[in-house]
Amino acid sequence: MKIAVPNKGRLHEPTLELLDRAGLAVESGADRQLYANTVDPDVTVLFARAADIPEYVADGAADMGITGYDQHRESRVENVDDLLDLGFGSCRLVLAAPEDGDITDPGDLAGATVATEFPNVTADYFAAKGIDVEVVEVTGATELTPHVEMADAIVDITSTGTTLRVNRLAVVDDVLDSSVRLFARNDVADDPKVGQVETALGSVLAANDKRYVMLNVPESELDAVEDVLPGMGGPTVMDVEGEDAVAVHAVVDERDVFATVSELKAVGASDILVTEIERLVE
Repeated sequence: MKIAVPNKGRLHEPTLELLDRAGLAVESGADRQLYANTVDPDVTVLFARAADIPEYVADGAADMGITGYDQHRESRVENVDDLLDLGFGSCRLVLAAPEDGDITDPGDLAGATVATEFPNVTADYFAAKGIDVEVVEVTGATELTPHVEMADAIVDITSTGTTLRVNRLAVVDDVLDSSVRLFARNDVADDPKVGQVETALGSVLAANDKRYVMLNVPESELDAVEDVLPGMGGPTVMDVEGEDAVAVHAVVDERDVFATVSELKAVGASDILVTEIERLVE
């Protein structure tokens, strides 16, 4: 089973880190290398341009792919399933125009020119709105095109909006929300190995923002502790050998840890240990 992953850029390292945390660490990933093995002998990584990954999956060069949803939509491939949002690489594709101009609504662009690195996404967006525009594909410096009279507006990626503001552009409309996803060709989407990869990656995501809490408490206070620690289906309770106490283990949201520890102390808990969780299979 081959997984296509970005070979460089801002998505490369986070993708490899996620695979490592999921138990699919790349064993050999030298620079300029096309393929690399993972610790699973049945899973191989294929390094490719992020924009090419949907086509690689659709054409059978890879069975699965990790890349942005924007790249999937731009490719227009129809035989690739979106399996899992991997929770990083979030961004928006927006329609933007000069902030001091007359364009404040997509309809103002009828008959106008729009520059973008995403011509298919842009064409689909305007087609869905029934607005006829000329889409011009550019490969960089999209924000400059309205200022050098190459285009009346742009469709471009933004995360914080800073680059748009620096270039005196204002957002007219949101075109697409994107993040990095796990994709699979639909004829292998039900393959057990694909399911194993999806579960492994999902277990890392499920563990994010969770903490494992362990503590000892007098058995007489167990009901009070269980009120504080409902956990996932209830905390795990074990006898402590030779003592009139029990050990309690539970999973807690990270944002609740501070208050939870205080409440546990108040009901008599001791030896409280809070630790990170690498993976969580629910």
